[in-house]
Amino acid sequence: MTTGSTDTPTSTGLADDDDQAPVAPTRDGRGRWRWLRHEWTWAVLGGLLLAVVLTWPTLRHPASTIPGDLGDPTLQAWQLAWAGHGLLTDPSNLWDSNTFYPEKYTYAYSDTLLGYAPIGMLGSGFAAALVRYNVTYVLVFALAFVGAYALARQLGSGRWGAAVAGVAWAYAPWRLAHAGHLNILSTGGIALSLAMLARGHGWSLRHGYRPERRRPGWALAGWLVAAWQITLGFGIGLPLVYFLLAAVLVAAGCYGWSWWRHRERPPFGRRLLAADLAGGAIFGAVTLLLGLVYLHVVDLNPQAQRTLDWTKLFSPPLRGFVTAPADSWLWGEPHAAAREQLTWPPEMALLPGMTLIGLAAAGLLISVYPVRHRIALGLGVLGTVLLGLGTNLGGDGDPGYLTLSKHLPGWDALRTPGRMMIWTSLLLALLAAGLVTVLAEPARKASPGRWARILLPAVLLVPLALVTVEGLNRTPHPEVPRPPAALGRTQEPLLVLPAGGINDLNYMLWTTDGFPRVTNGLAGFEPVSQAQTRMAIASFPDATSVAYLRGLGVRSVLAVPSRAGGTPWEGIADRPVDGLGITREDVDGVLVYHL
Repeated sequence: MTTGSTDTPTSTGLADDDDQAPVAPTRDGRGRWRWLRHEWTWAVLGGLLLAVVLTWPTLRHPASTIPGDLGDPTLQAWQLAWAGHGLLTDPSNLWDSNTFYPEKYTYAYSDTLLGYAPIGMLGSGFAAALVRYNVTYVLVFALAFVGAYALARQLGSGRWGAAVAGVAWAYAPWRLAHAGHLNILSTGGIALSLAMLARGHGWSLRHGYRPERRRPGWALAGWLVAAWQITLGFGIGLPLVYFLLAAVLVAAGCYGWSWWRHRERPPFGRRLLAADLAGGAIFGAVTLLLGLVYLHVVDLNPQAQRTLDWTKLFSPPLRGFVTAPADSWLWGEPHAAAREQLTWPPEMALLPGMTLIGLAAAGLLISVYPVRHRIALGLGVLGTVLLGLGTNLGGDGDPGYLTLSKHLPGWDALRTPGRMMIWTSLLLALLAAGLVTVLAEPARKASPGRWARILLPAVLLVPLALVTVEGLNRTPHPEVPRPPAALGRTQEPLLVLPAGGINDLNYMLWTTDGFPRVTNGLAGFEPVSQAQTRMAIASFPDATSVAYLRGLGVRSVLAVPSRAGGTPWEGIADRPVDGLGITREDVDGVLVYHL
């Protein structure tokens, strides 16, 4: 193992244990373009290309199809659009979206993906909303790869090990169960923030704390990226909050212990302390402000508060950790029988990858990391798996996941313990990177022209190829129903029928053409006014329902008969409107009622 060279003013990467020396400028100016040959340029470009290939055919028809299904992805496409629209037009009313009329704070009824607002500002309308979502979907995987690659490199891995870690984490089979959950797939900021924070504090698994490598700017950037990650939602952001809090306490304890033991203050530096205080304050403020918004939603809608019964319902059995989702190209069919034994496969098929498990297990024995750090990673894997079992740990998950739900603020809202696989698979990827780096050392150190220069890279391609193959998907890409032309001619506020279920999610996406206010909407809970509306309009059009909607302020009702089969509004076209004081017109097969 090498200790690596110290940082110099020309050092640009997150880690440089085996980087090539910087290219000196030449008289012909070629040195100015050395960034094109830099490791991080290739890592980013490789991550983007890999994302396009491994998420294909997401970008084949980005203006008409969507990955996953026609449920949550259409909701999240609307969320991206609303974030950009709201901030551009009326930031003060961002949280009062155009859906769930006349309720307030409706944008916070789910994880908002607010951090993607800059993307939401690009373009307008239904087609732009779809393109925006599909591009973001691909970029999410690219960022996850780059984040894990950067973290592995900073912690002491070589390039081959970091590449394996990046692919294994970004394209782990368990993620395929969440193809329709952009908020769960958006994990790149977790790994990237940890890489930047470790870089800023001069720390790695391989070499420990090296004060000469402290970089306050990187530390500040790490806190800012972590704050951005929180803006994508608390579903996966809250564990990051508690992890960083625990890391700060542990680091402070280790600093104090070293001071007491050696009777002298370890080097830290005022600039780094200032960066941590400023970055931590921003991170804390973002977390607190968003938390207050969600607490206000619960105050307005007490039924939105999750009980521990939800956690029990979604707690996976141990076999779920070696069971792949149906969309896995390699393991989907072989694991079909195992999935049938899971009560809720989308949250319980949690395979991180057979290759990754094997590499990580070997990485406990052979690695560039010191033994104590390998043990720490292994204990982290064990701990996150035990937490991921939820109530299936022991008798009832207490002590365990339920303990956190009872004592950590906000943790009770995290009803799906299996999502701890985000952390489990990241720790496994780091262990795998340590092993692959050991295997790659002879190739890096061999003299040019020797057989190792040819044979060892070919051998190292095997683990990289295997984790890539395990990430291949069979994710469906259905065509998204387009909004009817009548929607643009209908006076708001309006109601779209049939209401409820996946229909409401589609309608939310339809409203990206102008964002008219609609009573429709679907979230993890149902507002009281919406429940009342559903009951009152079941017989629409009649005198009672018309009077109710007028009292609510609704000006128009748009009915789509082709979607009404099996609902209370089946056959709505045959219901008379005489004597109700309303008018009806047919616009390309869609009925528009003017109240």
